[in-house]
Amino acid sequence: MDLKALKKQESKRKISKGYMWAFFCALFWGIWYLPGTVVWVLNPFDKMNSAIAETSGDGIALVVTAVLITAFNALTVMLALMVWNGVLGKYKELGRTLREFHTCSKWFFLASICGGPMAILGSFIAMGFIGGSFAAVAGLLYPVIGSILAYYWYGERISKRAAIGIAVIVLGGVSIYGGGLLNELSSGNVPWIGYLGGLMAAIGWGTEGAIAGKGLDISEPDAGLTLRFLGENIIWWIIIVPILALVGFPMYSFAVQAFEPLTLLILIFAGITFGFCYVTWYKSFPLIGVGRGQGIGNLYGFCAVIFIFLFFGDVPDWTIILGGLLCIAGSFIMFTEDTSALETLRGD
Repeated sequence: MDLKALKKQESKRKISKGYMWAFFCALFWGIWYLPGTVVWVLNPFDKMNSAIAETSGDGIALVVTAVLITAFNALTVMLALMVWNGVLGKYKELGRTLREFHTCSKWFFLASICGGPMAILGSFIAMGFIGGSFAAVAGLLYPVIGSILAYYWYGERISKRAAIGIAVIVLGGVSIYGGGLLNELSSGNVPWIGYLGGLMAAIGWGTEGAIAGKGLDISEPDAGLTLRFLGENIIWWIIIVPILALVGFPMYSFAVQAFEPLTLLILIFAGITFGFCYVTWYKSFPLIGVGRGQGIGNLYGFCAVIFIFLFFGDVPDWTIILGGLLCIAGSFIMFTEDTSALETLRGD
């Protein structure tokens, strides 16, 4: 076998591995919406929501409760990732990546801002205001944001087929948001904050992917990802939660109550599923690019709707189902792209 054939074979193997990581990301991400939906009705979060609603209103109560849930989600993900890095023996790599702030780790701390206070908080807000199925499908627009940013920022190639896939995903997003908005506008009751949360999830995860792709040029995915969640925990537990407590919300009194066995079990389940979702997500980017990794990871919406239906019997509106199917179709258009288009992920 000549050098050219070996190079082509290695490229095909790398691409197949990248798609495999992105597909596992979709599975773990879809499963995450089960504990993410259940946690809202568990103590102390249900009591916290009711207590704050009595003094500040339902909207503020849901958002503040979502902040505490998201903070605990970040904490359990961080614990899962520390165990994961320990099993792989990558603590030295973790320290090396952390020390290289200006060239490397700064990208992961920037990614934590987009992924935590914007994307994950937005997704929990969408779950609280509208429901798990909507929250799962609303975020499916994120590959559009990620692909565009990666293209204009560091020249990641977008072929004609990939662009068609992205366009189909946009149509799916119109169906997801448009159908629900029309129904609620006619009834005069629009949960705007829930729709805003879904939009935050799409923009946040798309932007995070593009930023993380920059950091992954010069770092190992497992170490970089752990620093990304270290940054998010700093944002929640050192900045946002203390500020809300100073304003007068009972953040710490309810946070202590979260260590009940059932609640803790659900939070750990959320941390494990979301942690490994992120592990596989970040591993796919260097192999097939940010746009394609996010596009295949987009199948999480389909997985989440199936899991939510099987476990809770929650049937989403037909407009959400149609939008989800369009987003999945767009992902498959990207998936069936000729592998030769992926041999060079970026322009000159």
